[in-house]
Amino acid sequence: MNIAWIGIGVMGNSMAGHLLAAGHGVTVFTRTKSKAENLLRRGARWACSPREAAIDVETVCTMVGYPADVEAVILGPDGALQSMRRGSLLIDFTTSQPSLAAGIALAAAERGVPALDAPVSGGDIGAREARLSIMVGGDKAAFDHALPLFQCLGKTIVHQGPAGSGQHTKMVNQIMIAANMIGVCEGLLYALKAGLNPDMVLASVGSGAAASWSLANLYPRMLKEDYQPGFYVEHFIKDLQIALEETTRMNLDLPGLKLAHRLYAALKADGGARLGTQALILALERLNRPA
Repeated sequence: MNIAWIGIGVMGNSMAGHLLAAGHGVTVFTRTKSKAENLLRRGARWACSPREAAIDVETVCTMVGYPADVEAVILGPDGALQSMRRGSLLIDFTTSQPSLAAGIALAAAERGVPALDAPVSGGDIGAREARLSIMVGGDKAAFDHALPLFQCLGKTIVHQGPAGSGQHTKMVNQIMIAANMIGVCEGLLYALKAGLNPDMVLASVGSGAAASWSLANLYPRMLKEDYQPGFYVEHFIKDLQIALEETTRMNLDLPGLKLAHRLYAALKADGGARLGTQALILALERLNRPA
């Protein structure tokens, strides 16, 4: 299959690389060409715009930062949909707004192009090891057609329902992670304050009722003061803001979500926007410093 991949970031680079490794022809576009150099050396082709990347390919995949970026690279005047041929497939892996996913599906359908919203979870490790969880919204026939491609990228692949359902499911994921991250950071601070060996604590609690992905993968990074991004703080704030907007629309009050948003916003204000989400520990440490 010939595939266009638009957006080469922390996760997109690995994901596009898996498609190359599976034997697909891959054409890439990203705003900073140097981020794609490793893919180009492996045989990927370069395009100068999303519109150019989408010419004569069977599938267009996008994974960019923000809803505005999604709208630009798909629906904009130089967007991929402008050159996609009837019967090709559009897959957006970005975590974005459910309403935008539904709007893209409608616009794509008018051109004879099925569109899937397929946000992922698993961070840089899941992307690198091709074991992402992929949450998919859109037409079931299009999902079935795309399944072999998804299987190159992830291990848990679930069709959640019509367009926008993948994005709604990702909001559930982010809401759960947000509260859990507070608990992981607070637990670590408690362990340190109590004079415990945090590695030994992890050995006890890591396989019990407190077990979680964040505890297994991000707690060790916090111990090493490794705040390199598997997922950027600024992108997580974007996700939490989308979740807050959706809860307002649904008339839901989720105080844990609101607290996590405030704490991450404080971390961003202190210069942590481009750190990994595990850097939340820094915001909580600041709260506990003597006045």
